[in-house]
Amino acid sequence: MAAGTLVVIVMIVIFGLSIYTRHGTGVPVPQLKGMQIEKVMELLKDQGFEYKIDSVYVLDQTPGAVIEQDPDAGTNVKEGRTIYLTVITRLAPPIRLPDLEPYTYREAAATLANFGLKVGDTIYKADIARDRVLEMRFGGQPIKAGTNVPKGSRIDLVLGNGEGASEVPIPDLMNKDFDEAKFVIRSSGLTLGTVTYQGAISDSTALVVVAQTPMHTDSTSKASNGTRINVTVAQGKKDATPNQ
Repeated sequence: MAAGTLVVIVMIVIFGLSIYTRHGTGVPVPQLKGMQIEKVMELLKDQGFEYKIDSVYVLDQTPGAVIEQDPDAGTNVKEGRTIYLTVITRLAPPIRLPDLEPYTYREAAATLANFGLKVGDTIYKADIARDRVLEMRFGGQPIKAGTNVPKGSRIDLVLGNGEGASEVPIPDLMNKDFDEAKFVIRSSGLTLGTVTYQGAISDSTALVVVAQTPMHTDSTSKASNGTRINVTVAQGKKDATPNQ
């Protein structure tokens, strides 16, 4: 009798728990992947589900689309169950633009791809360095390396066409600020070559040119368009006294 009573009690407990938890019954989770998050939220609310959203950025995917869900579609769950969603964010994370000017087009395209960026328009201008990057542009405006741009952005490249055989004057860079010297080199149709640092450098924003090759002399005053100008820089400030 005791054993029989125990069996009856166990059966009542199991049967009661089954009724309480509605074992074997539930509401199927709808297919949410590929839908826009606004429609998904309305659908889940109408069907009595809760939801939590996590976001990721995926290049070339539609912003606001659901790409993952947990539980999977078709799984029977209780009403009020929390559905976990992964959604493609509409805001692209910022990417620090790499320096492409020393690169060829092929090298620049590979570098941009590694950084999650794309090659936009390619613009050619007269320069002896064929297919070498002379300038970067974003939204039609020149842009410097180190500037933050949204991931997935298209960067336009200004490339040399290999036809810059004409000669241009060699600028005198001695005692110029390094940033100014780089601007003068580019503006003259020349290319910055090897940069040598002389002595201890404690402040990279305060550098002056102390040597250049080739130099502007009476016998060597011009060079072919695109010629590389090698410079040596040292710590210091530009001398206010003009070069004699």
